Amino acid sequence: IAVVTGLDTKHADQQLRMMIELPHGTGKSRRVGVFAKDAKAAEAKAAGADVVGGDDLAEKIQKGEIDFDVCIATPDMMGVVGKLGKVLGPKGLMPNPKVGTVTMDVKKAIASAKGGAVEARAEKAGIVQAGIGKLSFTADPLSANLKTLIEALS
Repeated sequence: IAVVTGLDTKHADQQLRMMIELPHGTGKSRRVGVFAKDAKAAEAKAAGADVVGGDDLAEKIQKGEIDFDVCIATPDMMGVVGKLGKVLGPKGLMPNPKVGTVTMDVKKAIASAKGGAVEARAEKAGIVQAGIGKLSFTADPLSANLKTLIEALS
């Protein structure tokens, strides 16, 4: 879906970036990478993260081995993740507190990412584009996802 918001994203107070949890998901499976250490790393593994690490994961990413679709980090690991900005940033994988990918509650963030949360972000012209489901979805799940997205944007 593409929604024309009329926002002028050149102004800081009119920028839009958020995560929206769709009730029926997007129909896609996503691989989650988590930057955490010690107890939070174990919690991330238990919550179903596909890749968990710290400095070792950062080295793999520096070499170009990115094997996840969503990147989550704990605040104490942002020093390590910040150095990867040139690699993760252009791919849209850089963790950000505004969208809930920099958090101490990694279990909730992983569940949200795997459950079908979509990122709504206004592009330069003020248009928000997001996937709300697959073609194989029936009308009811699609309309519920659309309603949730529109309510979150309003």
